[in-house]
Amino acid sequence: MPFIRNAWYVACWSSQVNSESLFHRRLLDEPVVFYRKQNGEAVALQDRCPHRFIPLHLGKLRNDAIECAYHGLQFDCSGKCVKNPHGEGKVPAAAKVRAYPVADKHGMLWIWMGDESHDAALIPDYGVLDQEAGYLTSTGGYIHIKSNYELMAENLLDLSHITYLHDGLLGSPEQVGADQVVREDGNTIHCDRWMPNITVPGIFDMLYKRDGKPVDMWTNMQWVPPSCFRLDSGVQAPGGQREDHGWYYGIHILTPETETTTHYHFAAALPSGTRLTPEEYAKFADMRRYAFLEQDTPILNAQQEALGGANFWDMKPVLLSIDAGPVKMRRALERMLKAEQQPKEESRSEKLVPAT
Repeated sequence: MPFIRNAWYVACWSSQVNSESLFHRRLLDEPVVFYRKQNGEAVALQDRCPHRFIPLHLGKLRNDAIECAYHGLQFDCSGKCVKNPHGEGKVPAAAKVRAYPVADKHGMLWIWMGDESHDAALIPDYGVLDQEAGYLTSTGGYIHIKSNYELMAENLLDLSHITYLHDGLLGSPEQVGADQVVREDGNTIHCDRWMPNITVPGIFDMLYKRDGKPVDMWTNMQWVPPSCFRLDSGVQAPGGQREDHGWYYGIHILTPETETTTHYHFAAALPSGTRLTPEEYAKFADMRRYAFLEQDTPILNAQQEALGGANFWDMKPVLLSIDAGPVKMRRALERMLKAEQQPKEESRSEKLVPAT
């Protein structure tokens, strides 16, 4: 399955990459090695020496270059081989690896794996995670999921499942009748749900100090293609208005590892009025992680196993009204892939046309 490449993806949390060691991940089914130069600037290179194809992350940092563990070839931050310790030391022209543009933003390290044209201004806005924004933030969450990223994306855009999968934690029985509005704003999709006068879910009872009394609840999910999400979710007194507590922004970002595995990064930003003790704040983070790791992940892994290598649409899935958002997302991704691949196909066609 091809991936959309002309987009910014989260490679990892910024804190995971330093100037003392090498960090590596497979992204869009390509091996990538990361490190920081002595000045703190992040570097991302193809994680494969062009000599004998040894992963570069097995090597060592030599100042601002990577030394291959096998034969000592050194590659600088541009991917160029700058040292061949053998023979006369001549460096073959082909001795180079690809360097990927990266950017530190909102506590995450973003990577661009597409064509040469890239703009850091296109990185989705997660400013709520920045210290100056004034939110109480919970960051650093990561889960490796054994399913295609589109399956996890559907899970996020269709939150009707929280009534069943997360009952008592993030959901409650009355949510099944939620009013849902799905709208598109350019390439962005919004899936908004409104649930008046329902039993308060456990995590929001702790945030809002409702002592089990009914609440009005909302879950407003925003998708920025290809795989970035922001959830605005919370509760208020029935018939009331949003207050300075009782809600949060949930950050969910997916990066394909392979066709059937996904890197899932998540965080949360709570408003400054949130009244949580340190113990409750830790519990809030634990409850969210539990929902994602112990409830969502097994379902998604089982879903991928059931699909095997079959194409999603070839399986002829039954569609319900709750699938409006996920279907729009899949169609949008198909359009983006087609638009991205078309120039390449046209270029190949031009090369096949005989000269006149």
